[in-house]
Amino acid sequence: MTSGYHNTLLAQEKYSNEFLKIGVGARSLGMANSVIASTHDVHAGYWNPANLTRIENKFQVGFMHASYFANIANYDYGSVAVPTDNGVIGVSIIRFGIDDIQNTINLVDQNGNFNYANISLFSTVDYGFLVSYARKIGPEGMSIGGNAKIVYRQLGDFAQAYGFGLDAAISYEKKYWKFAGVVRDITTTVNAWSYTLDENTKEVFEQTGNEIPTNTTELTLPTAVVGTARDIPIKDLFVVTPELNFEMTFGGMRPTLVSSEGINVDPRLGLEVSYNNFIFLRGGVGQVQREPKPFEDGHNYLIQSNFGLGIMLSNLFGLGNVAIDYALTNIGETDGQLYSNVFSVRMDFNGTKPN
Repeated sequence: MTSGYHNTLLAQEKYSNEFLKIGVGARSLGMANSVIASTHDVHAGYWNPANLTRIENKFQVGFMHASYFANIANYDYGSVAVPTDNGVIGVSIIRFGIDDIQNTINLVDQNGNFNYANISLFSTVDYGFLVSYARKIGPEGMSIGGNAKIVYRQLGDFAQAYGFGLDAAISYEKKYWKFAGVVRDITTTVNAWSYTLDENTKEVFEQTGNEIPTNTTELTLPTAVVGTARDIPIKDLFVVTPELNFEMTFGGMRPTLVSSEGINVDPRLGLEVSYNNFIFLRGGVGQVQREPKPFEDGHNYLIQSNFGLGIMLSNLFGLGNVAIDYALTNIGETDGQLYSNVFSVRMDFNGTKPN
């Protein structure tokens, strides 16, 4: 337990709040997260809050559950969006956690004997709370939006962190074309970590060569995403929607398709084919990573591919539409060994939104 805990703390120095980058909604995951222009429902609060203005119902709710890393980690998400007279307000909650981790700090007693009764369990949990607002502005088809987000992270009784950040977004739609831009953590999100280790835990850390952590802060630098999508109607029954996104990260070189010390670019391509707004087939590619070839010059390129399906049940029980979506995806592995089955549900409640 001690070495894994120590490694977790060290990993925070390079990557921060990565759980907020996994993605929500099986539609989006099936399209390799290439959705910031075409997302037009309650999930837009996460992907592009400006697109919340496309909601035409009285209100919408969305839910998703996923298990990652061979069911070790659980990801849960819920959201609601409500149009008002002056715009659209949304709230999203995300929980990413690993439960029932064995704490073996007290496994060996003072006499050097193993006492398995001293093993306790703890959880490492990350929470994200997003409050979204969007409204239409300027030319017809243009909207702006933003998120205020609170982050709470907990490592059992050993450590916890609080953070706050802001996102900004813009979108423009003209007939079949859609354009969007999002800057996440636009002001840089700051997490303040505090640690509460008892004397026995500190002693075990010292005996096992682990550094005793001290209160610190971690920064999540801004990430910019731009994207475009186009709806292509075919014979009044089919609509084909390809979308291309470019995610740009800063603050050091990453193994993306385009990488440098100043900026890294990760392209993503998604495709959705719908039949009569009833059945949906989706696919996407992204997470293009470069890795050095062993024992020779040059690089290998690894690409993650995703797949998804969806069905829309219109006016179910007279209450509104229900969308059920499925995706076969993962969160970064490109060898296909840790793919997960993800399901999400969206409910549109009848009624006309305020003008």
